[in-house]
Amino acid sequence: MSNRYVIVLAAGQGTRMKSKLYKVLHPVCGKPMVQHVIENVQGIEVKKLITVVGHGAEKVQEVLAGKSQFVLQEEQLGTAHAVMQAKQLLKDQDGTTLVICGDTPLIKKETLEAMVDQHEMNGSHVTVLTAKADDPTGYGRIIRNEKGHVERIVEHKDATEEEKKVTEINAGTYCFDNRSLFSALDKVTNDNAQGEYYLPDVLEIIKKEGKTVSAYMTDDFSETLGVNDRVALSRAEKVMRKRINESHMKNGVTIIDPDQTYIDADVEIGSDTVIYPGTMIKGRTMIQSDCVIGPNTEIIDSSIGEMTTVRQSVVTESNIGRNVQIGPYAHIRPSSDIDDEVRIGNFVEIKKSTFGKGSKASHLSYIGDADVGQHVNIGCGTITVNYDGTNKHKTIIEDDAFVGCNSNLIAPVTIGKDAYVAAGSTITHNVPGQALSIARARQVNKENYSSKFKKKK
Repeated sequence: MSNRYVIVLAAGQGTRMKSKLYKVLHPVCGKPMVQHVIENVQGIEVKKLITVVGHGAEKVQEVLAGKSQFVLQEEQLGTAHAVMQAKQLLKDQDGTTLVICGDTPLIKKETLEAMVDQHEMNGSHVTVLTAKADDPTGYGRIIRNEKGHVERIVEHKDATEEEKKVTEINAGTYCFDNRSLFSALDKVTNDNAQGEYYLPDVLEIIKKEGKTVSAYMTDDFSETLGVNDRVALSRAEKVMRKRINESHMKNGVTIIDPDQTYIDADVEIGSDTVIYPGTMIKGRTMIQSDCVIGPNTEIIDSSIGEMTTVRQSVVTESNIGRNVQIGPYAHIRPSSDIDDEVRIGNFVEIKKSTFGKGSKASHLSYIGDADVGQHVNIGCGTITVNYDGTNKHKTIIEDDAFVGCNSNLIAPVTIGKDAYVAAGSTITHNVPGQALSIARARQVNKENYSSKFKKKK
């Protein structure tokens, strides 16, 4: 295997996206499309990876920091001109250079590896990735000679009517002998309809030098999709989502309706977990085995333990233990740590809190900035009053405590082990362990009040 280099073309502005966000940073299944490209090319054992940036260079470099070197294309004059920006880093190197666009997130690493292997095994000077298209409009056409060898690539704008009938298209990804590439780039001209320096022109130059030009055809046309507008972005999202869902199903996950289930690229899910429709699992979420997720649930950057159920709820940046019941309609906000065998019921909100093993908040409560011990029962309508208008304060509820319904715990405050808080109490001072705290006005009944009131009216 020769030395392998990669040039990722990511300098185009992407005006058709009509977005403030730089084109290659638009996410596909939770990850910027250029990051998909970078991760896929890393699978071919790259010695040097260079990304050509232009518009939005700083943001692209921030996303790809530590994964790539960068060169700047200050003026966008075509794909050949973009590749030329890497000349100082690669011109004297021997080996294979893969050139790929940063807006092609669907090209699989297996395809790239097979293409590069074929290129090197055949001793080709250029290998182009191709596919058959039902509708090749807009794509460059692969023109072959009578022996089936690649003769040239013609851009759609420059193609004759006969050439436009060709259905084999250029996917815009190439393998080059590195020295042949940079030698030929010096000879590319901009004598075409767009006045740009086209990278496909390199193939004809190399061919005229008597060197080998070949093609590697993928049987999956969707891999060739370049994302240039929001319509193509939605198509890429749909294709990748299908791949992701099928991969999880093959690994033992039940997805009831894959078309209505949205799982990001970096999510991990254990076997025998069941995902119901309307569920969105995002970021770097990890769900272990035998869980039930959904329907209509959103989980973001969180971990979910074995045999846990999350129904019609939202979990964000939190850790959920084993055999936990969450929902329906619960909201677990960031920095929450829910231990094993906990029950978080309907319309309960947890924020930046720990919840000990076996504890319960079954309905209609807000628990924020709190440490809740083990086997605590929190009654309906309980609120940890954590914010004084300037600062947040902590509530501590120790093991085996019982908090009655409609209680306000005014932080900072501690409810001791085995303590009881009577329903309807507003607690402003610490409650000792094993104590019963009653903090409400004494009930007074006014006899015959209603008849007297009506008489006055």
